[in-house]
Amino acid sequence: MQETRRTYADFKLMTAGTVFSLREVVKSWVAPDAVFQLSIPHLEVKAGQQIVVQGQSGCGKSTLLDVLAMTLEPTSNEHFHFRPDAGAGVDIRDAWAHRRMDQLAGLRGRHIGYVLQTGGLLPFISVRENIELPRLLCGLPAGETSLALAERLQITDQLDKLPAALSVGQRQRVAVARALAHEPAVVLADEPTASLDPHTATEVMDLFVELAVQRGVTLLLASHDWARVNELGFTKLHHEQIDEKGVLRSEYYS
Repeated sequence: MQETRRTYADFKLMTAGTVFSLREVVKSWVAPDAVFQLSIPHLEVKAGQQIVVQGQSGCGKSTLLDVLAMTLEPTSNEHFHFRPDAGAGVDIRDAWAHRRMDQLAGLRGRHIGYVLQTGGLLPFISVRENIELPRLLCGLPAGETSLALAERLQITDQLDKLPAALSVGQRQRVAVARALAHEPAVVLADEPTASLDPHTATEVMDLFVELAVQRGVTLLLASHDWARVNELGFTKLHHEQIDEKGVLRSEYYS
């Protein structure tokens, strides 16, 4: 059964369009004694693909996800194209260059879900409201989709509680539900199980990937748990770290 699912997923990838296309995208920080640089020489991400971003702490994994989420402006970029659906796509390089912040915010809000390492839930509203918030912001009706996700993630009995009343594992399940609630084309996840015990981490990761696959979501995940994501069939981005002439460069590419 697992082999059949992977074969079907492979077929879909062969016929899928490209969601992200980047060339020579760079984000730099200047420190007193060095320059730190995230470099993306070439990156192509197809619709429905599952990609893991790995590397040591501080090597730019979170920065890469923030660049893809369009929450962090590159220092320079030659080509950055985002095509979340069957339309013509959007030139993100041009949007940044002309400061079209409303356009970037609209793309993020409608087409991207983001799971943070610590959940990132709003503490002053209920679990139900946290999950439904992305749908409301997109003008989508709340209700059935959010409830179905809550049932699948086994958090229906937590819906009327505030996040502080939940365990860490339950909060991460809520974060997964919220990221998927508005039916985005892409979900980015930054070490979503790093703060969980091994058993809970496996449960949350397996449910997360299963839900993403069922919904045809493109998934990019930063994780140290290479053994588990390898078992789940993730594609690993190439990564190199180069230190030359005072510039510490971390490269990620497909």
